[in-house]
Amino acid sequence: MIGPPQKMAWLALAIILAPGPSHATEIVVGSKKFTESVVLGEIVAQLLRSAGLEADHRRELGGTQILWNALLRGDIDIYPEYTGTLIREVLADETIRDKDELRNLLARRGISMTDPIGFNNIYALGMKKDVAARLAIHSISDLTRHADLVLGFSNEFMDRSDGWWGLRRVYNLAHRNVRGLDHDLAYRGIQSGDIHVTDLYSTDAEIQYYDLLLLQDDRRYFPDYQAVLLYRSQLAQTAPGAVPVLARLESAIDEPVMIAMNAGAKLGRLPESRVAADFVERHFGLRAAAVDETATRRLLRHTFEHLILVGVSLAAAILVAVPLGVLAHRRPWAGQVILAAVGIAQTIPSLALLVFMIPLLGIGGAPAVAALFLYSLLPILRNTHAGLRDIPSPIRESAEAIGLSPTAKLRLVELPLASSGILAGIKTAAVINVGTATLGAIIGAGGYGQPILTGIRLDDVGLILQGAVPAAVLAILVQGLFELLERFVVPRGLRLRPAA
Repeated sequence: MIGPPQKMAWLALAIILAPGPSHATEIVVGSKKFTESVVLGEIVAQLLRSAGLEADHRRELGGTQILWNALLRGDIDIYPEYTGTLIREVLADETIRDKDELRNLLARRGISMTDPIGFNNIYALGMKKDVAARLAIHSISDLTRHADLVLGFSNEFMDRSDGWWGLRRVYNLAHRNVRGLDHDLAYRGIQSGDIHVTDLYSTDAEIQYYDLLLLQDDRRYFPDYQAVLLYRSQLAQTAPGAVPVLARLESAIDEPVMIAMNAGAKLGRLPESRVAADFVERHFGLRAAAVDETATRRLLRHTFEHLILVGVSLAAAILVAVPLGVLAHRRPWAGQVILAAVGIAQTIPSLALLVFMIPLLGIGGAPAVAALFLYSLLPILRNTHAGLRDIPSPIRESAEAIGLSPTAKLRLVELPLASSGILAGIKTAAVINVGTATLGAIIGAGGYGQPILTGIRLDDVGLILQGAVPAAVLAILVQGLFELLERFVVPRGLRLRPAA
């Protein structure tokens, strides 16, 4: 028989796993977590709004596979992509000779592609000009003579089929000191001399800013990366006005214009919404609405998002973990299995767990809440189990001697005596959740991780602090709240008192 706590637990899980609200008329635009993609996504969203369509831009959602799978699932409707990435990465198992074949393969998956936007953002390797001149390096082949150089590549480039592994094979590069890191952090590594060579996008504004040399791809390893827009084919039926809007961007942005927009956002510290609005007004003569949030409004929004992530996941974990802890105590054979299973979930890296949740729950808050829920189980479950186990035997025997039923004994004796340990587990889970929830921004969950992610991308310490400081303050407040709650939940005689 399922009691009220278990019923509430299953209800909480159902809420977590249920799909989010449907917005039939809203077009969701996605973008990857680099500046150019965010700018292009913002341009698309503003053009759609200017045409009277409702559009939401879900920015900085991670790498190629996250965006591609989100498009296939219908979590997003449109996102900017590159032909080389489609051919060499997304559809690497297919033989594609031209754009017509590419379109046909996409169409089979329910995806349509615009004509090129107008610029070719090729992959390239780059290094400081003075270092390259000193070592007489002009092309990628020249790197074979300098196997001692430190190579630092973006994490995605390290794993892509058109990235490091294929490049190393084609050029016979024997370098062993090769590091994976965030694309935006690589520029700082180049500047400081910690790394000597990194992968670049040819439209990056930092190439000129950091005085970098693009090494000649003398064996023509990298294909063309023409910028295009991918969109769900059914958009032509669900939002007929959207497809002509996307077509307006074909051949609309050449390479110098894209570099200038990247520079405005990355180096000029202009919000991507403002950069996009300026382009839309200058090129199309439309007064696009650039929504520039105040710092206070942005803080309140991120705080609300973060509290939802932490609050919902923690509440569900309490409703599930406490009954499981009781079960583990009363049924030792089942307890070992339960503790082992929850312990295994705890060992999964948080970023990996978030990505694992995407195929089940899509992007946004749901997978982040589910991942945080799993991370909260172990400290609550283990402390509940330990608290009940450590109750002295004479007290249990006394409860049985006066004729208390197992349910009454649990409610009146065991849980009150174990309350201090249970609350300590909940407090630990809450503080862990506050910090781990910042990773949810990578999959569009918002919260304090959003300014941290944007600040890393833009090399803006102020933005990073806008997320890191409130997260730290919230963790302290949560800990203080549970210290206060202990006064009302834990029997007075069980509270620890400071030594005299």
